[in-house]
Amino acid sequence: MRRFLFLFAFLSVFSVPTLAADDLMYTNDMWDSYGSSINQGQEAKPVSDEEFEKAIKQKDAKVNKWRNWAQKRRVPKGENFSKSNETEILKKEHGEDKSLPIISLPFEISLSQGVIPVGHYQVKGEIIDGKPVLNFYQASDLVARISATETNDDFGQEEILFVNWELIDDNKIRLIYGSLDFNAYAVVDIINN
Repeated sequence: MRRFLFLFAFLSVFSVPTLAADDLMYTNDMWDSYGSSINQGQEAKPVSDEEFEKAIKQKDAKVNKWRNWAQKRRVPKGENFSKSNETEILKKEHGEDKSLPIISLPFEISLSQGVIPVGHYQVKGEIIDGKPVLNFYQASDLVARISATETNDDFGQEEILFVNWELIDDNKIRLIYGSLDFNAYAVVDIINN
């Protein structure tokens, strides 16, 4: 054991100056280049914002190659597929930033063609054959089409595009709708449970 400790101490003492000399040489090389040009004689040119963004995107694509690949694979498959053409029609007519007003119905509505169940619906008003109609959509499905009466009344609403309901009595409500094109209302029966 003593021999091992003696050998270790001997090697430690004689190897220390070698490491210090290497560090000193590296430090001298570093300070020798202080103040010299970093572009190595090439002329510096300004870069536009577009070129800078393009370079950043290229580096990001290389550095984050696997992360970007994983994020693309995580997108749900159903997001790119729409059930019917109503969604595309609504997006084209109203643009990306605009959306249809939403109404929350806390009770079922009785119509001649069936029942509108309790739920949330997007409502789109349109004029068909000179008469206003309120189309109730849920997801991308057309749930109901209700005939309405056009009016100049804005029903005291602050928004231009709105839909809401008002209780008339225990068996009837008035659906109110407003848009840039027209304002309308429809009186419908409710089902009391």
